[in-house]
Amino acid sequence: MPRHLDALLARLSGQPAVLVTVAQAQGSVPRDAGAWMAVFADQLINTVGGGRLEQDAIAAARAMLATVDAPAQTLRFALGPSLGQCCGGVVHLQLEVVRAADSAALQARLCQTGLVVALFGGGHVGHALVRVLGELPFRVQWIDSRDAIFPGDIPPNVVCEQSDPVQSAVAHLPAQARVLIMSFSHAEDLDIVAACLLRQRAQADLRFIGLIGSQTKWATFRKRLQARGFSDAELAQVTSPIGVPGITGKAPEVIAVAVAAQLLQLGE
Repeated sequence: MPRHLDALLARLSGQPAVLVTVAQAQGSVPRDAGAWMAVFADQLINTVGGGRLEQDAIAAARAMLATVDAPAQTLRFALGPSLGQCCGGVVHLQLEVVRAADSAALQARLCQTGLVVALFGGGHVGHALVRVLGELPFRVQWIDSRDAIFPGDIPPNVVCEQSDPVQSAVAHLPAQARVLIMSFSHAEDLDIVAACLLRQRAQADLRFIGLIGSQTKWATFRKRLQARGFSDAELAQVTSPIGVPGITGKAPEVIAVAVAAQLLQLGE
């Protein structure tokens, strides 16, 4: 998670740590491959699953910290009765000493994800959503037509882009991007949706197109998009309103959580 990565990099400037990474995961396990934990002499950052698995990993990591030039190692854990964990799977943990000089490589490595979210709109919900997505395994492209709309402190998995006209950014999105549309203007929203549908018509490579708003807003948009020549089948590719069903609050933070949950339900 980016917050944990920030904490790791900040602490690493003063002392080394052992990075514990789930290298392989088979069967039922607490965390998937790629999950990580940083073990300092007096602090832990993030988790590889808790329980006896994590306790043993911490002990091994701190033994490495006490050894000069300790080489990297991989440990195998069968999550059965011997560990007091009944998951039944097998986890391979990679342990390696990392230092301040490794910070740039760690940032690139631990931020890697194939799950791209293109967020159009720097309003209240956009700001709330960025804060939520900053803690989740997504790479966010935050796009707005207005200059200087973005805050100075953004999570490390977020890149800001000013685009005017805003819909021109759609053509440059990575394949399988999940698109969220919530600009300050209904006219902009309509143009972004239309650009997404044209891309789908040509390439069919956007994973999700979500439009914020009410059912009434979407009904109006449907008519206008039909007038632009989009078929019912094409319009069915747009999800509006957005957010998992059953969450009815309208506060930006509530909407953000509902939308983030919907993105997670999509999987890869």
